[in-house]
Amino acid sequence: QVQIVESGGGLMQPGGSLRLSCAASGRIFSVYAMGWYRQAPGKQRELVATISRGGITNYADFVKGRFTISRDNAKNTVVLQMNSLKPEDTAVYYCNAEISPTRWEKGDYWGQGTQVTVSS
Repeated sequence: QVQIVESGGGLMQPGGSLRLSCAASGRIFSVYAMGWYRQAPGKQRELVATISRGGITNYADFVKGRFTISRDNAKNTVVLQMNSLKPEDTAVYYCNAEISPTRWEKGDYWGQGTQVTVSS
């Protein structure tokens, strides 16, 4: 069984920074792409940033230059460093990972989400 656990959300003033962490654990043969998505109240879940196993990154336009995604393949972790936060960044942030629990399986796994609130 695969577990995805996020941490690091909270309340921050506009212009501040937060760091989200995510760890995949359990029955894992290999971890491929990892990423962060977010969902604000009344809106659909949207991509924030992804990173391939080889380190290729992809960012949504609304976070370019402010957020940085990184990963540690040895630890199966991914981090989202969020700087220059804006009130519109307020959302529940979800970690996603494409994982093979065995050599013959592959699937998308999600964390439970962590709340990020940006407000003065």
